[in-house]
Amino acid sequence: MEMSEKSEAGAASEGASKPIEISRQISLQRIQQRKQQLKNWQRNKKLLKLAIYSACQEEDCKCGGWKTPTPPQKPPNPPDGSVSLANFTDPCRSCTHVLESHVRHLENLPEDEINRLLSMVVDVENIFMSMPREEDPDTKRVYCYLFKLLRKCIAGMTRPVIEGPLGQPPFERPSIAKAVTNFVLYKFGHLMPREWQTMHDLAKMFLHCLNHWYFESPSVRKTDATYEEMSEYKVLYTRWLVFCHVPAFCDSLPHHETTLVFGRSLLRAVYRSVCRQLMDKCQSERDRMPPEKKILVLTHFPRFLSLLEEDVYTQDSPIWDPDFKQLPPSHLQGITDTVKVSSQSTRKPGEFEKVTVTPNEKESFTTVNLSPGFGKKHLRTDGNAASASEKKEPSGEVVQQSEAKRRKIEEGEDVPESVVADIIAVISESKKMVGPEDIFAENAARDEAAKQEERRGEIEFHVVGNSLTQTVSKRTMMWLIGLQNVFSHQLPRMPREYITRLVFDPKHKTLALIKDNRPIGGICFRMFPTQGFTEIVFCAVISNEQVKGYGTHLMNHLKDYHVRQNIFHFLTFADDFAIGYFKKQGFSKEITLSRSHYFGFIKDYEAATLMHCELQANIVYTEFTAVIRKQKEIVRKLVERRQKVVQKVHPGLTCFKEQSGNANGGWNKIPIESIPGIKKTGWQPPASSLSPTPSTSDSKSADNEGLMSALKSILNQARNQGIIYCIQG
Repeated sequence: MEMSEKSEAGAASEGASKPIEISRQISLQRIQQRKQQLKNWQRNKKLLKLAIYSACQEEDCKCGGWKTPTPPQKPPNPPDGSVSLANFTDPCRSCTHVLESHVRHLENLPEDEINRLLSMVVDVENIFMSMPREEDPDTKRVYCYLFKLLRKCIAGMTRPVIEGPLGQPPFERPSIAKAVTNFVLYKFGHLMPREWQTMHDLAKMFLHCLNHWYFESPSVRKTDATYEEMSEYKVLYTRWLVFCHVPAFCDSLPHHETTLVFGRSLLRAVYRSVCRQLMDKCQSERDRMPPEKKILVLTHFPRFLSLLEEDVYTQDSPIWDPDFKQLPPSHLQGITDTVKVSSQSTRKPGEFEKVTVTPNEKESFTTVNLSPGFGKKHLRTDGNAASASEKKEPSGEVVQQSEAKRRKIEEGEDVPESVVADIIAVISESKKMVGPEDIFAENAARDEAAKQEERRGEIEFHVVGNSLTQTVSKRTMMWLIGLQNVFSHQLPRMPREYITRLVFDPKHKTLALIKDNRPIGGICFRMFPTQGFTEIVFCAVISNEQVKGYGTHLMNHLKDYHVRQNIFHFLTFADDFAIGYFKKQGFSKEITLSRSHYFGFIKDYEAATLMHCELQANIVYTEFTAVIRKQKEIVRKLVERRQKVVQKVHPGLTCFKEQSGNANGGWNKIPIESIPGIKKTGWQPPASSLSPTPSTSDSKSADNEGLMSALKSILNQARNQGIIYCIQG
């Protein structure tokens, strides 16, 4: 292992010795930073690094990797912290061939493949550095096997595949996650929504703990287990190491969640030990818990674990039945039906429904690119959608009413799908849509110009933020400085130091509007995922770029970003100048979010109004105006088609001819019922006009006179004060 750089695996292995520890996350971040550092190297330096693990390409040479001709002396460390590498002409200590002979086959590989091999090199070095620190012989053997496998894959430029007697995941059916879900439905399906939600949250907490737990090695369990139990646990432990634990910090290996690939065997083997340690940990941290969490963890969680233990060790428990079927609670059945319908349907252009994708759990970023890729929207997974909807706790009555309403609409639908499809094809085909309205759209959407600029690549949207745990790119830092200047210039009443502190605070993020590679606007916000809302802190666009729809398009991008993050409430304190903007974006002074969710979390400002906006998960906000416009166009086309079928020409009005001899020289009014064909359209005269009485006529006349006198009084007062000089005369 000559010339190998400092490995981060030592820290990773130490962090793995304890369940759920912060040092583990720090170690994983350092490993990712190390991989990124190697990927940023120049190509020649990358090849020199890979030469150590690459077999010699000369004929009949069996050298497995280049080695330095003599043990290197310790040179001074360069600024980037890496060790200086050799040259392509240096001979190998094993085969005497030059280093270039070991990398000849790598020269034509694409950059992505070179980076993948370098990532495997970092994983190899991490495992190598972990082996001396590992005292357990079973774990050390697994590390040795994975070390050899990855070295072989680097030399052969292949992807690692675990083969042999271990098998392939999933190893049992049903999985632990499915069994625990069955348990919640089976035991607590009869509870009221709030109690059911508590048990559902406890189940998620338990599964999360299992996915991040470091299980005992077989040697530790030898004292209290039989030979058969030890043999079975050794297989389970090896599978867990190979497919779950080691891939967590060596991402060259395929990673699987513990609760998704293991089943009853592993849970039975570790359940009592895990529960005991878990409750000890909860007791030790009880003084640092908030009151709500303390009640949940110390009161409800032990009962939950006790009930689950019975079904884990009961031989004929129904939760382990692969074909277990039970209806969800009544307050969730409507939500489940909605999720099933949305998952079966595919999204078409111009529709609100979005494609379900697997979310990325690794949020180790300081910049998120929201465009290019305009128009491609993603939604949460079905499970997340259900859980988010469960928090609203809709009553069964409301769900039944909405279902009945939906059925009634579907039964009364009289427009064939083929007709609607033909209309969509016509309005979507620009060659068929001719006329001035196609170029000069009447009542164009506020964000239409901004959307066109985004499609042309003239503007981009990025979520940027500072970080204390990873390196922030120079571009991101320059954008943050630019955003700080934009906010300071556009919000002069806000202290500059305060703006700087929040923009560069790692807990805050900013959706930046980038034009010509510099920020011209942005929305600074802080997310509170546990509370279910986001606080909007600053929102501004530079003055010479305003009135172009950028502000609306910014907010729509922010809404779509939060829908993907499963956050559906915005809160902000708006001053008098910003209230109008926020109202246009769907904000209201009426706060429907419970005060307990946000009190003590958001920043309070003087002379500002708290405003709230609730997001809808089934809307793509950046496409909302286009969808509404298309819906209006479809209705207009349907009306035109209907008019062609039922069109009838009626004779003109005769009242003009009849009133031509009027001494006053004109007509007073046209009775609506005198219009030919008006009654056939379904119009009916108001009830008051059917049987007029003297009393109603007198009251109407009195009302008109009172209104006239009130309006004259207002007009005179306005004239006297000179505030309507433009109409005086």
